[in-house]
Amino acid sequence: MDKEVIIKKLTEIFDLELSGVIRYTHYSLMIFGPNRLPLISFFKDQAKESLAHANLAGEHITGLGGHPPLNIKEIKETFKHDISEILKETLAHEKLAIQTYYELLEIIDGQSVYLEEYARSMIGQEELHALEVEKMLKEH
Repeated sequence: MDKEVIIKKLTEIFDLELSGVIRYTHYSLMIFGPNRLPLISFFKDQAKESLAHANLAGEHITGLGGHPPLNIKEIKETFKHDISEILKETLAHEKLAIQTYYELLEIIDGQSVYLEEYARSMIGQEELHALEVEKMLKEH
């Protein structure tokens, strides 16, 4: 098992999940209109879950002998705060997370049941989020 390659991918996941905390917190503050309250709650919950996912990725990084970074890659602000645009950005973020977890699963390739189960579990959670966002977008 190439720990360095796995740590690199886990670090990418750590960064992605922490950027989700910021992204979803920002979205929760920028929601206006009649659906404001349920969407604020949805995005705050997403931010909490992203933090939990980042913590879990960080635990795996340190468990493999790595060091979680203190920096987060630049988060691009689109300044599009229409609910439909926010949901589209959310869906894009979720799809990137799904792709990244699949990449981790491919790197592991049967070398660790524990990490494989972690990757599969996260893929399932992220796919469920994407389906929920796709449902929300259907009314827009």
